[in-house]
Amino acid sequence: MGGGGQAAAAGLRAARCLCDVGGVTRIVGLSGGIGSGKSSVAALFQELGATLVDADAIVHELQAAGMPMLEELASAFGPEILRADGSLDRAGLADRVFRDDAQRQRLNDIVHPAVGLECDRRVAQGIAADSEVLVLDIPLLFEGLRSGTGYAAHRQFFATVLVWTCESVQIERTMARDGCTKEQALLRIRAQMPLSEKRELADYVIENDGSREETEAQVRALFQKLRSAEP
Repeated sequence: MGGGGQAAAAGLRAARCLCDVGGVTRIVGLSGGIGSGKSSVAALFQELGATLVDADAIVHELQAAGMPMLEELASAFGPEILRADGSLDRAGLADRVFRDDAQRQRLNDIVHPAVGLECDRRVAQGIAADSEVLVLDIPLLFEGLRSGTGYAAHRQFFATVLVWTCESVQIERTMARDGCTKEQALLRIRAQMPLSEKRELADYVIENDGSREETEAQVRALFQKLRSAEP
């Protein structure tokens, strides 16, 4: 980590408490970028025994057909974002907002408050259940911490973890997952904060451009370190 990055990361860590209520549950912020494999790493933490609160999964639940948020999105972006069955055309909406900063901000203003409330509810459940490690998977974790705005800026973390991979792997994974072109994948990747900048702010980094076995070994080692660390 470079000198400037160290100073920024130190400032962020000084600004937030290193433990949550009661000092029992270690709340770990997890993030990455499009195509970095963050969801796979989150699943590995869960398999090892961590409680997982997945903001992306909550978004999907809140945007299901018939939910109030979906009606609000259709009102904001037009009925063309809905499929014939009434579900959200996620790829179409993503292609639209990743080309326009104002529309992306409008989407965030609709989605983030409701998702934050539901994340808080599930975190509280994890604390009440005396979870040792609770992984809070937040796509815009480092953006929020750096800007001091949004849900991530107001949540206390024991540690933050970045899932990193090189851009060429991000492109390949995004094209395979979303069925998009290389140009569309690049637009989505470059609309986000670069992984290199997120890396400067993270407490820990999982390198996820190698084999699955290599990634699993890193996650296992970090999980044990987090479990044994003093809150």
